[in-house]
Amino acid sequence: MKDIMMDIRHLKKYFNTPAGKLHAVDDVSVSLERGKTVGVVGESGCGKSTLGRTILCLNEPTEGEILFYGREKGSYGANLVTATKKERKLLRPKLQMIFQDPYSSLNGRMTVSQLIAEPLLVNRICKNRAEVDEKVVEVMETVGLARRLAMAYPHELDGGRRQRIGIARALVLKPEFIVCDEPVSALDVSIQAQILNLLMDLQEERGLTYLFITHDLSVVRHISDTIMVMYLGKCVEMAPADEIFSNPLHPYTKALLAAIPIPSVDSCHKRRELLQGEVTSPINPKPGCRFAARCPHARESCRSAKVPFTERTSGHYVACCQ
Repeated sequence: MKDIMMDIRHLKKYFNTPAGKLHAVDDVSVSLERGKTVGVVGESGCGKSTLGRTILCLNEPTEGEILFYGREKGSYGANLVTATKKERKLLRPKLQMIFQDPYSSLNGRMTVSQLIAEPLLVNRICKNRAEVDEKVVEVMETVGLARRLAMAYPHELDGGRRQRIGIARALVLKPEFIVCDEPVSALDVSIQAQILNLLMDLQEERGLTYLFITHDLSVVRHISDTIMVMYLGKCVEMAPADEIFSNPLHPYTKALLAAIPIPSVDSCHKRRELLQGEVTSPINPKPGCRFAARCPHARESCRSAKVPFTERTSGHYVACCQ
């Protein structure tokens, strides 16, 4: 039996605009198993980051349920959508986020030790300053930051070290669930590998659960147990990572996989599927498949009727009538 730690049901996040409601996240459901990673992929503007922020209630959900089953008895079965401000504050240390830009997410006027200590002070975790300093040193060693950098400022460090500060800030409260919002997209390839390996080692040591947001399919395959493909606020396909790459069912997933560059001379002669048509507006979208305008296999029914999200094979879900 699966040990579900986070259960997201029919989550929606709409933004009001002069033209109408923008459906950034529209009826997304996903269960996150404890100690596993769910990767979220899709092109820019599909709602990946908004999904992560809404799950943590950094964006207030429009509708749906976010059920968190923590290890501690007091946090068991909490619904973050209906939870009070006091209840959310108690749960906040268990739910953390690593932001995409390791520079703009850090206060440039604070030193490394101050940045890492801030979550401890805000949540009043420690009894005295000595305990704060002890935890800061401990988490710096965990993420590979030398003690000599404790008094350094973010602008004095490279991108890899700045991202390690972001990871340390998330880890210092000993969370159970972390949203990783494209944590390696702004880093060099060699540094990307270091950060990914660090995240995977920490997951194994501490039993962490990740929602890993990225647009890099090679990265998501490396770190994810399950992959969820999003398009204009909708989840169009979800399956185990190997299944997505070996047997993609949705035309959009196939197009994404076809876009992966292959380091081979022979691959230059292979025909690629190019998407045609205009991207549908996410503002007041019409019923039907939102990918229909770009889908080479779309039928009239795809444009008029709601496409159900169904399980084709064990654990492989897709929203497509094809």
